Amino acid sequence: MAHTTMEDVARRAGVSRSLVSLVMRDSPHVSTSRPARGQVAAEGLGYSPNAMARGLASRQSGMVAVLLNDLHNPFFAETFDGLVEAADAQGYRLVLGAGSDRRQAELTAMRGFLEYRPDGIILVSPRLPAGSIATVAEQVPMVVVGRRVRADGVDSVMTDEDRAAHLVIEHLRELGHERIVHVDGGRGAGAGSRRSAYRKAMAAAGLGRFVEVLPGDFSEQAGTDAAASLVARRTVPTAVFAANDLVAVGAIDSLERNGYDVPKDVSVVGFDNTFFARLGHVSLTTVDQPRELMGRLALELLTARMRSRRKASELVLTEPALVVRGTTAAPR
Repeated sequence: MAHTTMEDVARRAGVSRSLVSLVMRDSPHVSTSRPARGQVAAEGLGYSPNAMARGLASRQSGMVAVLLNDLHNPFFAETFDGLVEAADAQGYRLVLGAGSDRRQAELTAMRGFLEYRPDGIILVSPRLPAGSIATVAEQVPMVVVGRRVRADGVDSVMTDEDRAAHLVIEHLRELGHERIVHVDGGRGAGAGSRRSAYRKAMAAAGLGRFVEVLPGDFSEQAGTDAAASLVARRTVPTAVFAANDLVAVGAIDSLERNGYDVPKDVSVVGFDNTFFARLGHVSLTTVDQPRELMGRLALELLTARMRSRRKASELVLTEPALVVRGTTAAPR
């Protein structure tokens, strides 16, 4: 079926195309009788304005593109909730793309975004190289969530990783743990800063000699594999600090299937405080990263950048909290 055009509406109502355009924009510069004819005709024909054409005319699309790195991770959905709330409040429509945890997929999504001429782009924990992000930021305002990108045209919203790691290590140390292993996020966004924060927190707690980082990524399988490698060498530490909640759940599953009790034999701490960490049968001790707040702040930073070309801002949320649940206890 062919799309109804503004010309079709004008012909049906017996008015000019320009008058129909004014009606669709609720212009106060037309009388009440003639616009009504055009409005009724538009409703009868199912006409809806062409957003892309309107954007080309006004040079503003009213659209913000959002790239989520991994739709399997609840962190991204919960961050998106905050974005939706802020976008609704400010009258923006969101266009969503998924990076599928791969750089090439992210790059393809970014190129697709630019074809729609969005007013701005928000990247949530992207894996793209900083140079690629900076290049796109020269064309359109941009904000990155969950990762520091040092480029003049890119704003960032981040959690204070050093503070978060300090909370985790201090909690475990106070319980009596010393051999605390970190399963990292590999090449994932923010993994390097989280890994570095773990090392610094261990050193500050006087546990530098016990530092051990197991390679992984931000997935449940990474936690499963890391825990299996510990079991295989029979030198399981008394505690595991996982790069995120998914990694923590994978580690718990692998440890328990191999006969270890969590937390009696091994304590496990996650990162993000996603919805499943709160489930009774999971009850995961984890760092609460304010996902929805990060989404709202990202949209606010983006609209501020769209209003003025200013220096990049780095907004660091300084008060992450540790939520203690059932996966941590004193070592035997």
